[in-house]
Amino acid sequence: MSVEIEIKLALGTTGPEQLRQHPLLQAGHDKVRLLGNTYFDTPSGELEAARMALRLRRDGNRWLQTLKTDGKGSGGYSRRREWEWPVSTGTLDHAVLGKLSGLSGLTPDVLARLQPRFTTDFERELWHLELTGAKIEVALDQGEILAAGRRVPIRELELELKEGDPQALWELALTFAETVPLRPADASKAARGSALLGGEWQLPSGTTPQAWLHHASLALDAYTDTGEHRWQTLARESLHTLAASGYSEAGQLAARLEEPDWLEINPDFNFGRQALRLAQRLAG
Repeated sequence: MSVEIEIKLALGTTGPEQLRQHPLLQAGHDKVRLLGNTYFDTPSGELEAARMALRLRRDGNRWLQTLKTDGKGSGGYSRRREWEWPVSTGTLDHAVLGKLSGLSGLTPDVLARLQPRFTTDFERELWHLELTGAKIEVALDQGEILAAGRRVPIRELELELKEGDPQALWELALTFAETVPLRPADASKAARGSALLGGEWQLPSGTTPQAWLHHASLALDAYTDTGEHRWQTLARESLHTLAASGYSEAGQLAARLEEPDWLEINPDFNFGRQALRLAQRLAG
């Protein structure tokens, strides 16, 4: 078992190309991988209800099985437990699953009822950076999520801390945000796939400043995938509530969401940098 510490960022349509042009990445990426992933759950979604995600990943000739628990954090930043091990074929390893502490509390018949639920297929470009004593993996993912005949694009950037102080993640994210249109994203690929499969998104409960930022981030994730403006409205409402709690920068973000090109960088306002600074402040 390991603890994954990362910042997840959703990119604008021009984001991938602008990211590749960033000075920190001009040495070239370390590798490009084509990753095919199948996510499993019971028909009634018991793993999702327990805030777990189980997947089989095809990486070239290798198969990997991964179980993740729900992360703690908001504004794109998360810490979560993760178990990952190789398997010989593209079928679930039930024997190891049954021994993992992350599955405690679930009924014994859950494993027998697991079935494929949705897939994510994407190209991953990888860079490895060393900044201020920290080692960070930079992963640019582009592809799609497919569930129940519906598709949504994947266009995201993940910054994962491999060694060192998590503060380096924030510094790197803010540096990229200077020239790359991006925003913090709280919904994992698994969460997006589940929402696509079920045809609906849900916002969690909570009334703390961190919860309101989490609400806003998830609402923007939902807006991106559905195109339904009600989610953009909910994001603004959450940000206004956060502003009323003493975080005035949240009000500026809410106002910017009124603009059609709210994610694009302009001389007057950089949504990504402002959102990241707010998330960093709330993360402490």
